[in-house]
Amino acid sequence: MRGSATAPTSTPGHRHLRRTAGTLASAALLLPLLAAAPAESAPVSPAGRLQSAFADAAAEYHVPQSVLLGVSYLQSRWDSHAGAPSVSGGYGPMHLTDAHSALATTEHFAEGSEDARGDGARPALHPGVTVPADAALPARLKTLPRAAELTGIPAAELRTDPAANVAGGAALLAAAQKDLGEPLSSDPAAWYGAVARFSGADDTATAAAYANDVYDVLRTGEARTTDEGQQVSLTARPDLAADTSQLRRTGLRTVPADGAECPESVSCEWIPAPYAQFGNDDYGNHDLGDRPVSQRIKYIVVHDTEGTWDGVMKLIQDPTYVSWNYTIRSTDGLIAQHVKAKDVAWHAGNWDVNARSVGIEHEGFLTSPDAWYTEAMYRSSARLVRYLAHRYGIPLDRQHVLGHDNVPGPTASTVPGMHTDPGPYWDWRHYFELLGHPFRPTAGKHSAVVTILPDYAANQPVYTGCTTKGEPCPAHGSGEVRLYSDHDESAPLIQDIGLGTAPTDGVNDLSSRVSTGQQYAVADRWGDWTAIWYLGQKAWFENPRGQRTAVPASGLVVTPKDGLASVPVYGRAYPEKAAYPAGVPAQSVVPLRYTIPAGQRYVVGDVMPGEYYYAVTFTEDSHRVVIGDDLYYEIQYGHRVAFVRAADVRLEGSAG
Repeated sequence: MRGSATAPTSTPGHRHLRRTAGTLASAALLLPLLAAAPAESAPVSPAGRLQSAFADAAAEYHVPQSVLLGVSYLQSRWDSHAGAPSVSGGYGPMHLTDAHSALATTEHFAEGSEDARGDGARPALHPGVTVPADAALPARLKTLPRAAELTGIPAAELRTDPAANVAGGAALLAAAQKDLGEPLSSDPAAWYGAVARFSGADDTATAAAYANDVYDVLRTGEARTTDEGQQVSLTARPDLAADTSQLRRTGLRTVPADGAECPESVSCEWIPAPYAQFGNDDYGNHDLGDRPVSQRIKYIVVHDTEGTWDGVMKLIQDPTYVSWNYTIRSTDGLIAQHVKAKDVAWHAGNWDVNARSVGIEHEGFLTSPDAWYTEAMYRSSARLVRYLAHRYGIPLDRQHVLGHDNVPGPTASTVPGMHTDPGPYWDWRHYFELLGHPFRPTAGKHSAVVTILPDYAANQPVYTGCTTKGEPCPAHGSGEVRLYSDHDESAPLIQDIGLGTAPTDGVNDLSSRVSTGQQYAVADRWGDWTAIWYLGQKAWFENPRGQRTAVPASGLVVTPKDGLASVPVYGRAYPEKAAYPAGVPAQSVVPLRYTIPAGQRYVVGDVMPGEYYYAVTFTEDSHRVVIGDDLYYEIQYGHRVAFVRAADVRLEGSAG
């Protein structure tokens, strides 16, 4: 037995019997049965220890094993993260929180270090905001001490031992069920209220969204190998119908949405960004618009905040700072909307993309994915993106759901300063599965296009600079694949001439990386290696048969028209000069440093007219949307998307 010199030693298969008065009494009653049992139970394979721990804890605390597995999947996807805490101080497969032991006293907000409006009109205004930690923590941030009380297991053990952690979670679920006056039923459908309470949410919408996610997992089933090599599975129960009426008895508050534009299945609140005039001819922090009437919304841009929730909420309400449309909280997936979809937020660092997009910030830091990129946040974000995509007709693919790291610099001088979030550890594969649009092969094995699709957990490229420049980051799954100038890992990395620096394996260096879901035209093949056209070069990545990092795809590509040695590449799709009316200054159409040489091909994501949203004054009556006759193709050029004029290229279908 753990942690008590006076507790009797348990036999295998009963090692979670605890030493509180109640559990010791139960153990005494069971001793004759244990004595009659075989001296040794069937051995458990090393990879099956965690599955066995769920079974043991479920039996001991009379919680349905499926419920325990489903809750743990929502908390951590059954991962232990080597005992490291999450942002809310959550530990282990059950994400038991012990914030006083885990949380730092301050965090710093670092997003907005460039001109997020993206037209050069407004500099960054805040180098960083310090947010003091709150000493009076809510109950949801201290579930681990409560689990220690219920089980008698020392807090240190609950933090570091996955089996103990699972037992602690089972005890918390059982306690929640009893607090609601519900029996410890063997029917998973009877635990909805306890699951909602386990979320730690203090409002009904967040708690219901969490419980609904758990029951979605119970209905669909799951199986995966965890970060510690444990094989865990949950059998599907497709006909399971939870008793959702229990939510009314949880005593949780109702949060008014106040007109926020969100799906009903999430908890959402309205925390508006100010549209206010200040100083001399200055205003912030977004522009009023009339989308999609005046201009179609084509993109959703995924960001991470590089800061904590409280600090971010202060910044978004500062009229002198930049803006974005939504923020999603890491701990529970709560959504705050700040700018209506009809209006234009200043978030992407590219005014053309701002005018055609909705920006969603996710609380977190790209170098600490296990602490911040929670399952609750992924699922809440996916619900929001599905809602927006349906409402505005946005295709659910990587040509329209962009990371901030996929947004192009609008001009050559801005390229080096563009952002790199949400980074190589954002799990695009899992995200698109939650969106209901998983990436799959769509062509034969000799196709002329590929979709990047590594196994996130098994794919672990070396990155440096997560904590110290040049020092390796901890080994971790990644959705990105590294590119080389030849079919050899010792060959030089691909260089991005727009950055003007030598390529590195730095966590923020995008020059020689492709990301899950992105599509590229095949340039060559050599054994287990595939080459693609990338940044005007032939770029190679390893694509072995036993562990594919890309799958065959079909699609449209562009190549320079016959007779052209190369064609220019643009960071924004602006109209031709003749399209601008009087009173609206014509915007220059200047290419980036990149080109597409003759013979190369790049995958097309969309076709669009040149557009420019003129909004440089506080008064809305002067705002105009200028639409030209010139057409542009959005292409996957490098790690970021780019634009080419339709007049310069020939459109082709890829051979499958």
